[in-house]
Amino acid sequence: MNSKSLFLCLLLAVVFLALWQLLAQGSEMPTPGEVATVSLEFLSDPFYDAGPNDKGIAILVGYSLLRLISGFVLASVVAVILGVILGRSQTLFAAANPYIQILRSISPIAWMPLLLYSVRDSEMTAFFVIFMASLWPTLANTAFGVGNIRKEYLNVASILQMRPSEKFFKVILPAAGPAIVAGLKISMGSAWVALIPAEALLGSLGLGYFVWNEWNNLSLPSVIFAILTIGVVGVIVDWLFTRLARRLAYTD
Repeated sequence: MNSKSLFLCLLLAVVFLALWQLLAQGSEMPTPGEVATVSLEFLSDPFYDAGPNDKGIAILVGYSLLRLISGFVLASVVAVILGVILGRSQTLFAAANPYIQILRSISPIAWMPLLLYSVRDSEMTAFFVIFMASLWPTLANTAFGVGNIRKEYLNVASILQMRPSEKFFKVILPAAGPAIVAGLKISMGSAWVALIPAEALLGSLGLGYFVWNEWNNLSLPSVIFAILTIGVVGVIVDWLFTRLARRLAYTD
């Protein structure tokens, strides 16, 4: 970010805070100062633990991230394997694609009643919501990437008589890497968006639970702090994932 962009960014922040302060005057909306005061209170002791449902913001972030990573990693493994299988067969992909498009259009939250009825456990339900949110973008992108690998690469692998595992790791994954990484990034964003309402509705400890609990306490400054925390953590997760993707990216 150059100096002009930085200046404009800070100017937009000042304008936003000024408008917020103006709109909050004479209303029940908390002012930026009130939100800042509450934020400092939460951040002053982020690791406190006063019982099962009374924990610091850092601990709640940890619960959310652990839930996010576990569901995302498993979904990514399944999605890449299935995506490679579908991408290697145009006939199979054409047959499965309508179902993939239907399932990826369904909000993961819509699966919650069925999941709660089936698994009868809130933690497992939250896990499967993240799994469903993470699965489809990576699956579709992987199948597309594998299906568009240059035939020359596969022909060379056949000439060299590579074993299936060698072909998978040395040819297919590197060649389809950009499409797979793009799908993983979309899946990460979808999983984070789905996680918050899932935690709120299921009462599972995490940032979603924190938002809902503060709303039940009628503490609007705390609700706004929770919303800002969700946004900041989401940006950090996206940034870290982008850095990791660049390190793993294949370059020829």
